[in-house]
Order: sequence, then C-alpha cells, then structure tokens
Amino acid sequence: MENLFNEMANVSSKLTKSYETLNKIGDVDIATSPKTPVYTEDKLTLYHYDRTEPATFKTPVLIVYALVNTYKMLDLQPDRSYIKNLLGNGLDIYLIDWGFPTKTDRYISMDDYVNGYINNCVDFIRKKHRVDKINILSICQGGTLSVIYSSLYPNKIKNLVTHVTPIDFNTNDGLLFRWSKDMDFDKLVEGFDGLIPGDFLNQGFDMLKPMMKVQKQQTLASSLEDEAKLTNFLRMEKWISESPAQTGECFRQFMKDLYQNNKLVKGELEVGGKKVNLKNLTANLLNIYATEDHLVPPAATIPLNDHVGSKDKELYSFKGGHIGVFVGGKSQKELAPAVVEWLKKRD
Repeated sequence: MENLFNEMANVSSKLTKSYETLNKIGDVDIATSPKTPVYTEDKLTLYHYDRTEPATFKTPVLIVYALVNTYKMLDLQPDRSYIKNLLGNGLDIYLIDWGFPTKTDRYISMDDYVNGYINNCVDFIRKKHRVDKINILSICQGGTLSVIYSSLYPNKIKNLVTHVTPIDFNTNDGLLFRWSKDMDFDKLVEGFDGLIPGDFLNQGFDMLKPMMKVQKQQTLASSLEDEAKLTNFLRMEKWISESPAQTGECFRQFMKDLYQNNKLVKGELEVGGKKVNLKNLTANLLNIYATEDHLVPPAATIPLNDHVGSKDKELYSFKGGHIGVFVGGKSQKELAPAVVEWLKKRD
C-alpha cells in the first residue's frame, strides 16, 4: 500500500508539473522568419523573405512546397529552420504559400498549378529582378510539379534543387505506392465532393507506420515536464493539424497519371495540352533523397537523373527520413550548407 500511495503521489506531482508547463507555453508559434507578401492570386500568396543585409547570391530562389501539408515545416522553429539557414548564407528567397482550397476550387487542375500559378510566380520574380532565369528549390510533390514546370519552361530555370521528390512511381518500396495502384480515385474525389480533406490524407500517412503513433505518445509523455521539448513537440503537431485539403481535379490527375500509370518517366504525361518531356529539363540539377524515407523511397527519386537532359546533375544521399531532411539537426549542419555551396558554384 505504501508503494501504491508513493506511485500515486508521483503521478500527481508529474501531472501538476505538466499542467504548469503547458500554462507557461501558451500558444505555439511556427514559421516566424519575417517575410512580406509580394504577389497574390486566388488562394496563393507569394512571399519574399526579409533580409537585414543584401543577398550575396545574384540569382533569386523560389521555394515550391508540396500541396500536401504547408511550407511551415521548413521554418518550424528558430534553431532548426531550413529557410533561416539558407537566408543566413546569403540566398534571396521567395516562397509559394498555396493557401487552403475550398469547394469552390475543386476544379483547379495540375495545369492551373504548373502553367498558371508557378509560371506566374516565376515571371513575377524574373521581372522584379530583371533576370531571364531563376533558381527553384522544391520539396516532395512540389518537386514533381517543379520538374514538370522546368521541362515545359527550360528557358526560365537556371538551377533546380529537388528534395525527396517522387518521379518514377513504378516501385513497391513504399506502401503508399502499393496502395495507390488499386484505388479508384474517381470515386474518391466524387465521394468527397471534389475536395480531399487534409485529415483524410493524414490518417492514411499514419497508417503507413502505425507504431509511430505509439512513439509519438511516448515522446509526449517524456516531454511533459520539459518546456523546451514540449514546445518542439507541439510545433510539429500544430504543423500537422494545419494540413490543407486537395483540389479534386489536381489530386485525380496526380494520382492516376503518376502513381498509377507512371506517365512522367514514360514521356506520356500531358499538362494543359502540353506533352512533358524530361529531356527538355536542362537546368543544373541537384537531386536530394533520404535513405530512410518511407513516404518517397529512394527508388522513386533517384531515377530523375537518368531521365533529364541536364549536363550538370548531381545526386545527394541524406541519411534520414522524409521530415528529418528539413527539421533534424543534421539537416542544419550538413544539408543546408551543401545546397548553398552547390548553388554558389553555379551562381
């Protein structure tokens, strides 16, 4: 009985401290690097990151994030911010915030994203800086869209950096790639009335590695009395909770033409009536993949270098997972400086 009472007292003390820790934290801020909106179109906002000193790079960089989740993961916390790291090394950075689609956007297609939004943002930056070509730094699905864009508009892109980007979808290495082969995406889009909820996609991602839920709960339990650890945990949870919905038409084409039919590497993909030929992508290419990526396995990323027409192309292997590429300590010490050095040599 004495041991039981001691254990109950210990639990009570921990709960009290946890409550006090949560009260200290209050609201959690993410993506705090200062930036200014410079262009808007529909739900899209193009941001230009503020600088206290002039950029040391001549060529501006446009960051193209995935449509899934938000760009804020790149700037999750001040001491582990991929964007802040790049800014500190002299890059002049723009970023596309896709916003949060609603049912009025259900018919926005891949054509609208590539030939419309991305192209308009690229032209805005080209005009502002009076340059013919800019750099694109792209992430995951945003990398796929950027590869398509760079193939259609090779005269506008100087250097292309892709992070954990799916290109060759003919692989069974990732469970997501296996599932997609047998899914009826037409019925899925119709069932959700043209707008795929972010929560639905997040549930699917959770099912890819079910034990991650248990690990997350263990991390939370061990962080409750540590304000810094708990704040970092809550930052990640806030980013996940803000996942936007997907427009039905773009989601339908992306999943059917790429995941199911692998049209991009086959040279059969058409976007807005334009045939996408990867050999037309001639920008200098840095293709980054993560060795432990369960969402976009290396087998889906590595083949990009074999299909493009770039003469200057490199493959970069990062030892880590899909998210660790951007938020891990190793990313800040190793990957960001490597990307900066690669761009510097080609500026």
